[in-house]
Amino acid sequence: MHSTGLTDQEFKLFQTLIYSLAGISMADSKKQLVAGRLSRRLRHYGLDTFDAYYRLVTRPDQSVERQLMVDLLTTNETYFFREAAHFGVLAELAASRRGRSFRVWSGASSTGEEPYTIAMVLAETLGMSGNWKVMASDISLTVLERARAGVYPLDRGRGIPPALLKKYCTQSGQGLDASLEVVPQLRTRVEFRQINLIAPGHAAMGKFDMIFLRNVMIYFDQDTKRKVIGNLLPHLADDGIFIVGHSETLSGITTELTSLRPTLYTRPGAREQLAQFTNNARR
Repeated sequence: MHSTGLTDQEFKLFQTLIYSLAGISMADSKKQLVAGRLSRRLRHYGLDTFDAYYRLVTRPDQSVERQLMVDLLTTNETYFFREAAHFGVLAELAASRRGRSFRVWSGASSTGEEPYTIAMVLAETLGMSGNWKVMASDISLTVLERARAGVYPLDRGRGIPPALLKKYCTQSGQGLDASLEVVPQLRTRVEFRQINLIAPGHAAMGKFDMIFLRNVMIYFDQDTKRKVIGNLLPHLADDGIFIVGHSETLSGITTELTSLRPTLYTRPGAREQLAQFTNNARR
């Protein structure tokens, strides 16, 4: 087999496909990334062209291969305690609601660093046996499997405060084989689900005190952002907080949320109630 390069026409086919499946607007600059990541699937099937792979992956009986393609093309950069100020807000809000059920949704959990960070903060604030739960979701089955395992290269623990690293993680192996593992007691407090954010209808999930949707909307166009926020908002408690990444905003996306400060949003009726809390959390 001698594979040809990805043509502009073929790239446009995959741009349209990933948009329809996951809502991701893939820039023209990602052409080489797509070629590199999908070329292994061409080799797997012995195909000569990306067009042949496109025709295969869009067949009705190829749902497993389509999921594999989505896994390969979605970006999953993350790390523990990323944008750390948000976790101070989480701790403050959880402490203010001690004694009642407290639920958090990590909406783009990737390999699990964000939801496990949330779980560490809640365990410290409300106790390991406290009345809290973390739900984590991603579109990629591959990263969800890695997240459930809770095993990471040793250097991934650098962002975790030393006391929490010692308390909630263990080390196994030596040298290049060394790894970091989240302790089972913490892993059991995080539920992982495959969820496509552009698909509506998750009524059984209930309401959440906080929803983290950070550093994912940068891959969506305006229409898709509105669709995603509209799908998630029914799950935000009336006095809940919705968090986006520092390079993101909900301005022009929804009128159902109002800004508490950059990256933090709530329902207009809860703004006054939570304003003092966010001022305290910032200091």
